Amino acid sequence: MDGVILSPVARVLGGRSEMFEDNWYNTKAVIRLDDHLDASALQGLQEFSHLEIVFQFDRIDEADAQGRPRPPRKNPGGPLVGVFAHRGPYRPNRLGVSVCRLMAVDGRDLYVADLDALDGTPVLDIKPYLVEFAPADPVRQPAWASRLMREYYKA
Repeated sequence: MDGVILSPVARVLGGRSEMFEDNWYNTKAVIRLDDHLDASALQGLQEFSHLEIVFQFDRIDEADAQGRPRPPRKNPGGPLVGVFAHRGPYRPNRLGVSVCRLMAVDGRDLYVADLDALDGTPVLDIKPYLVEFAPADPVRQPAWASRLMREYYKA
């Protein structure tokens, strides 16, 4: 297959500097648009309450990305699941996707809360969250996922 080359459109400033699970609710950060893009790229974004952020887990060594089944979040009591059955950072392309609250837009800066990306993380895309893109049918997930995520966005 042909390779894909992506360049960051922004960087995360602030928030957490080290990864630890849970309690991401109300974690504040700034997403600063890179200089190669005009600030007008953010025009109209202030009308939205939430954003979908696509970012790279840049602190994960590519050699550590695994395709073999493992317990999610390294939970020894969890089921063995493949890399595409959980949202952890050890992925083939090291991509993360997060929905966060948009608090304000100021020039090249997006002030956000609840973004589970670390300070300095390269942002590959910024999208407004639209209700119409949420699933129309009820969402189903295994009980282990609900147990593991119980504290993730807890205040």
